[in-house]
Amino acid sequence: MINYNKLWHILVDRQMTKEALKNKAGLSSATMTKISKGESVTLKTINAICNVLQVQPGDILEWVPDESTKN
Repeated sequence: MINYNKLWHILVDRQMTKEALKNKAGLSSATMTKISKGESVTLKTINAICNVLQVQPGDILEWVPDESTKN
């Protein structure tokens, strides 16, 4: 499962709101909702976020094993 906790920490550190990120990256409200829920988004979305924040993908997300993959 993909976890976006790193993204939220960056936004807090930079005093940027989710709404500001959405607007600067040209994302829809539905996409921001998907990210907030930890759901999958396209690489185009990840690229847009990385471009706005000037970070690498690994700086904003991480993979966390699901319970089913831990065994």
